[in-house]
Amino acid sequence: MDVTQLPSRTELVERASAIGPTLRANIAWGEQNRRLHEETVEALTEAGVFRLMLPARYGGYEAGTRTAVEVLGQVAEGDPSAAWIGGVNAITTFMTSLLPDEVQDEVFGNGDARLCGTLSPTGMCMPVEGGMMLSGKWGFISGAQHATWQVIVAVAPAPSPPGEFWPIMTVVPMSELQIIDDWETSGLRGTGSVSTAAENVFVPAQRILPLPLVLAEQYASATNAASPVYRTPLLPTASALSVGPVWGLARAAKREFLDRLPGRKITYTAYDNQHDAPITHLQVAEGSLLIDEVGFHARSVADLVDGKGADGSAWTPEERARARAGMGRAVRLAKSAVDVFGTASGGSSIYTSVPIQRLVRDIHAVNLHGLMHPDTNDELYGRILCGLAPNTLYF
Repeated sequence: MDVTQLPSRTELVERASAIGPTLRANIAWGEQNRRLHEETVEALTEAGVFRLMLPARYGGYEAGTRTAVEVLGQVAEGDPSAAWIGGVNAITTFMTSLLPDEVQDEVFGNGDARLCGTLSPTGMCMPVEGGMMLSGKWGFISGAQHATWQVIVAVAPAPSPPGEFWPIMTVVPMSELQIIDDWETSGLRGTGSVSTAAENVFVPAQRILPLPLVLAEQYASATNAASPVYRTPLLPTASALSVGPVWGLARAAKREFLDRLPGRKITYTAYDNQHDAPITHLQVAEGSLLIDEVGFHARSVADLVDGKGADGSAWTPEERARARAGMGRAVRLAKSAVDVFGTASGGSSIYTSVPIQRLVRDIHAVNLHGLMHPDTNDELYGRILCGLAPNTLYF
């Protein structure tokens, strides 16, 4: 694809906005069936959501993280679960774009690849002629039912010293994996974040890249090496791509509250109209300002990643930790905003037909995510600011 013909950020956001009614119409089905409706997947595909981080030579947009944040935020206003899957696809597409070019040809060559995956090394690879044999089980694989490939992290024997192991990254066709339908959760039910399993699946050597090399930006793609989109560190990039859905989810909570506001009473008070009560004014102001702060951190992390990618300068430890801390702060503030609107929605909001209760459950689930947990990311940032080494490989 000619990069001069790529859609602008404005156009991609408008496309995401246009599919909002379709996404909202299918949310109840997604909640009940614990996965996205096929009509939602088709809408995301047609809007180009799955092409945000895809290299342009495969028909993708190489959009960068700021554009992805804006687009995924707009998608989340329609359906946070759909935006979550779009974000996971963007992260795993970025990860696959770091592998050798011949592997990218295999994965992206037909033009309609959709990816899922996780960074948890809960599988084992053992060397065999021409590659490795993979076995294991991976949880929280968002969008697995709609994906064509899964990015997998597993443990394999290290080159040295003998007897040592290290994590590796690879990609495996979904057709070679088993899907385990175990996604019975309180939040983000529509993401269909099931488990997957492999039993003695052969992985060719060219598809394998040691994760320590990935985390040190020693990537294997020659074609993507000059692109500012693919010369950024994995964890800051993943952090930036994760905040868009959170920002949009908080905006959706505000919209749902304001949509229900006209004509609502405050039970057991003299207020026949909730919108007349000063407490409502304070709540709407507080929630709105919190959402503005979410947007600040979302844009800040994305602009940091895109800016460093554009100038090609080395990342400092503080910048790496700051990206994760900014993501964690956005997640914390989004939960605070949604809680404000949820609390102000009254007892009737506990009915499953009222969207705000779903948004409260969804943002609670996000706050429990291992890499997005605000306290975990604050601690990491504080360690670095205090001059200590990071206590995690995912840095």
